[in-house]
Amino acid sequence: MNERMIEEDLAHIWHPCTQMKDHETLPLIPIKSGKGVYLFDFEGNRYIDAISSWWVNIFGHANESINEKVKKQLDTLEHVILAGFTHEPAVTLAKRLVKLVPDGLQKLFFADNGSSAVEVALKMSYHYHRNKGEQRSLFLSLSNSYHGETLGALSVGDVQLYKETYEPLLIACIQTPVPKDQSRESAALALESLSQLLDQRGEEIAALILEPLIQGAGGMHMYHPDYLKGARELTKAHGIHLIADEIMTGFGRTGTMFGCEQAEISPDFMLLSKGLTGGYLPLSVVLTTDEIYSAFYCDYNEHKAFLHSHSYTGNPLACSAALATLDIFENQDVLGENRKKSRYIAQCFDRFRALSNVKEVRQTGMVTAIELHGYAPEDRIGLKVYQYGLDHGVLLRPLGPVIYFMPPYVISYEEIDKMIDVAYEGIKRVPSSS
Repeated sequence: MNERMIEEDLAHIWHPCTQMKDHETLPLIPIKSGKGVYLFDFEGNRYIDAISSWWVNIFGHANESINEKVKKQLDTLEHVILAGFTHEPAVTLAKRLVKLVPDGLQKLFFADNGSSAVEVALKMSYHYHRNKGEQRSLFLSLSNSYHGETLGALSVGDVQLYKETYEPLLIACIQTPVPKDQSRESAALALESLSQLLDQRGEEIAALILEPLIQGAGGMHMYHPDYLKGARELTKAHGIHLIADEIMTGFGRTGTMFGCEQAEISPDFMLLSKGLTGGYLPLSVVLTTDEIYSAFYCDYNEHKAFLHSHSYTGNPLACSAALATLDIFENQDVLGENRKKSRYIAQCFDRFRALSNVKEVRQTGMVTAIELHGYAPEDRIGLKVYQYGLDHGVLLRPLGPVIYFMPPYVISYEEIDKMIDVAYEGIKRVPSSS
């Protein structure tokens, strides 16, 4: 079964973020099923999903309560156009999300995935200023940021690995320095740079987009909430929108429901996806203010209307999965349990600091990162740790020299120990060459 599936896969499927030639020596792993934190292959092996299958399965695989809600919806309404029509799962989800997010975010636009949500927010921001008679065609983002891989999302990112090839195709964007670490001092220095930039070019800029507290694909770089608070004040003073990309940081990953909460700010746009449906189905939302919505509200004017759509906008099955996910947060003390597990994880990672090839250990909520040093890019150290993890029952997918951990919230303490022990041995067995 395995060999046939692998052969047929490689004959037809082009996998994401993958150099396909690697699979001449690195076998694909066909997965038969998943349950809780585990993935099971066809040979009886199981793997702890330490990265929540690209950060989405926050309550694990085959979660019974989410399964039940999606199955029930399947017998009622699988999909309907959301232009001129509506349905109960979309309306209920919108109402619940508006109550959950920071004050002031009253309107919600559905999209299909994280990159699409970024595109929607960029277009809305630019179009809002245009409707107000302002020409602000420049966007601002943080250095080292990542917001997706469609052309607009790539434009506002700053991870050259993804962006460099497509540079001639991208929209205008500039960067301002991200705080270099999690200290308040670094946040203050970065805010000085932001203030100077906005004084010089603020009138050109439509919006500042950022990932609150943690830059995901940028090596899990982390910074202090003070930066968010200061950025909110500065953007507001210059009439610039603040777009909070909470696609990865939302739904409890940072220790609070949303990263913005730790700075007590409300952005002009909040983008949600990934954990929104518990990892079950593609769905994203763009939350924004009544003020921004009102700039598009008028007697018919094709130039003023927001003419953006997705075929599967507000899909009832995806909305039902999202509602089931919110039910779990409502009925269980998820954030409280996460804080306990985060403290335990922090203690477990103390021993990594003694390894000579570990540059830094950093943590925010249920996200922990181990940054290695002493390797050249061609060493592909991350791939070696990845392979060691698979050989010992743990799915790790490093970001270059950064080994990170973002497990499902349902992980047990025993499973945390296994995940960390395997990572420790994998890192220890590939000592630095310097």
